Amino acid sequence: MSIDEFSMDFFSLKGKTAIVTGGNSGLGLAFSTALAKAGANLFIPSAVMDDGQARQLIEKQGNAVELIKKDITEPGASIEIIEACVKKFGTVDILINNAGICILNSVLEFDRKDWDPMIEINLTAAFKLSHEAAKIMIPQKSGKIINICSLFSYLGGQWSVAYAVTKHGIAGLTKAYCDELAQYNIQVNGIAPGYYATELTTVTRSDPEKNKRVLDHIPTNRWGELQDLMGTAVFLASRASDYVNGHVLVVDGGYLVR
Repeated sequence: MSIDEFSMDFFSLKGKTAIVTGGNSGLGLAFSTALAKAGANLFIPSAVMDDGQARQLIEKQGNAVELIKKDITEPGASIEIIEACVKKFGTVDILINNAGICILNSVLEFDRKDWDPMIEINLTAAFKLSHEAAKIMIPQKSGKIINICSLFSYLGGQWSVAYAVTKHGIAGLTKAYCDELAQYNIQVNGIAPGYYATELTTVTRSDPEKNKRVLDHIPTNRWGELQDLMGTAVFLASRASDYVNGHVLVVDGGYLVR
């Protein structure tokens, strides 16, 4: 292909089908909306149903969406999700492993009751879904798997050892699955968000001392907004990133360089 053949259509997701776990709230809703704006149909499994906002945002773009209430850690859930998506839309082109939890506790109190559910949701469920999605993507010789990592894929993690471990682990899964699946024209990448102005960070942002501590570490000198992640998701889900593989793209305003 010559450079003259490059087109902005390479960023289009028209006709594609994407699964976004937990894609009806928080960062997941931003990813779902971004893919819908780029033309994709959405299949969203979530343990918690929303008030209809996700459906409204996606259908507003003229795309189809299917939301199902599903605990992705249940036995057989990954198979059910992939089969249901294929039944509804015919295939799976994009999988975003977004769903995750973060349980906080002091180091001596942080035991298996905190560890086990985080490993199951943040890491094992992502592996199972990727494994089942690969069964669809390999025969069609195309696919995009995007794992939501974190700054704690690189850092330690006070108050939640399992969060740091799972985020290191999902970065490793990203690289390992790239090594396995790249030969089939499947790209496996990660997104590592930094500190974002979401409901989960309201307490930190409302505390002047804690807020300053975070901002002093960010060269951009502001908290991230959800829109800052949306272009990244579209890029990694699109043809424009076909030679980007096994990479974890950090979107943190420069936090890691300071």
